[in-house]
Amino acid sequence: MMYGFGWGSGIAGGLGGWVMMLGGLALLVGLIILVVWAVSAMGRSTGPSRDPGAGSDRAAAILRERFARGEISEADDEHARRTLGI
Repeated sequence: MMYGFGWGSGIAGGLGGWVMMLGGLALLVGLIILVVWAVSAMGRSTGPSRDPGAGSDRAAAILRERFARGEISEADDEHARRTLGI
């Protein structure tokens, strides 16, 4: 006679069902972690600033610093400002 629900009987059959259930649970948890990571990664901005004025302000500040330190000449500073539109 057959006993059980198709997984076999005894310890070996019961263990197989638990292993499959735990494997499915691990897969589900992994999928949830992957979705949470993807959503949080989309929220982070790794590219340029979303504020268009922020980039030109930073460029102007860097040019002022480099000119003040003597790294670039006045002509280089003016050329860079014209090129960047600041």
